[in-house]
Amino acid sequence: MKRRDFISLAGSLAAWPIAASAQQQSLPVIGFLNSGSPRSYPQNVREFHQGLEQAGFVDGSNVSIEYRWAEDQTDRLPVMAADLVRRQVTVIFANGPAALPAKTATASIPIIFATAADPIEVGLVSSLNRPGANLSGVTTLNVEVGPKQLQLLHELIPSATEIAVLVNPNSPGAETQTRDLPRVAGALGLQLNILYARAENDFEPALANSRQRAGALMIAQDALFSSRSVQLGTLTVRHKVPGIHPLRDFATAGGLMSYGASFADAYRLAGVYTGRILKREKPAELPVQQATKFELVINLKTAKALGMSIPPTLLARANELIE
Repeated sequence: MKRRDFISLAGSLAAWPIAASAQQQSLPVIGFLNSGSPRSYPQNVREFHQGLEQAGFVDGSNVSIEYRWAEDQTDRLPVMAADLVRRQVTVIFANGPAALPAKTATASIPIIFATAADPIEVGLVSSLNRPGANLSGVTTLNVEVGPKQLQLLHELIPSATEIAVLVNPNSPGAETQTRDLPRVAGALGLQLNILYARAENDFEPALANSRQRAGALMIAQDALFSSRSVQLGTLTVRHKVPGIHPLRDFATAGGLMSYGASFADAYRLAGVYTGRILKREKPAELPVQQATKFELVINLKTAKALGMSIPPTLLARANELIE
C-alpha cells in the first residue's frame, strides 16, 4: 500500500467514531417520563417499543429514548419533566401521573400520554377529537369499569351483601368512579362501604376494615393504587379478602381478580402515536384514543386458598387463569 493511500485510510478510520457519534447525537430523542419504576412496567415498556416499531422507529437505530423513573415519588416528576425540556427532547411520553407535570413544563414540545383518567376531566386536553395545544394520547378510562367490577364480584360471591370500595379521595377521578356505583349496587341488592386511602400507610387499616365488614373488596383506579398493585394484591391475600383491581399485576401478585382495559395495549398505541409525532404529525390533530382491549384475570390459586369456587361462567369469560 502506498504511503499516501495509507494516510488517507487511517484518516478515514480515525474520523469514523466521530461521525458515528455525531450521527447518534443527531437522532430524535424521546423523553420517557413515568411515575413508577422499570421493575413495575417491563411489559408496558416492551409494548411501547412495539408501537414505535409499528411506526418505523427502533431505539438505538433511528431514535433514542431517555428514561426518567420517579420510583413512585410523584413529587419528583416536575423536576424530571423540566430536565427533559432543558435537554430539548423531540417528544415526551408520559404515563397518567406524569402527564400534568409534563404539560406544565412545556407548551411547545409534543406530549403523548397514557392515562386511566378522563383526559378532559383532569385538564390534559380540551377535546378528545381535537385535543388542541401540544398533547394527545391514549386513555383506558379504567375509572369507568367500577360498575362492571361490582357485577363480577356479585357473580363470584352472590351471598355477599356488602362490598367495600377502596378510593383515594385526593384522586381527580374519585367522584367519577363512585358516581354510578350506588345505583348499580342497589340493583344488585348490595350495600357499599367506601374506604379511603390517601397514602400507603392507609392500606393496612382499610384492608382490615374490609375483612371485618364486607364480603369482597373493589379497588378503584388511581395512580397510588396502580403503582402499588402488587403490594395490594399481597395484602388482600394476607387479610384473606376477595378483591378486584383494574390492573393485571394485582392478580399476578395474589389478588383474586383483575378487570380493566389493558395498559400494555395502551402503551403500544401510545408508542404508535409517538412515532407519528416523530414523523412530524401534530398532537393537536391526533384524536385521543381509547384502549378497547379489556382483560379479566382470575387467580385460581388464591381462590383455592380462600376456599372459593369460581363459577363456570366466569371461568369461560376469563382471558387468563393463574394456577
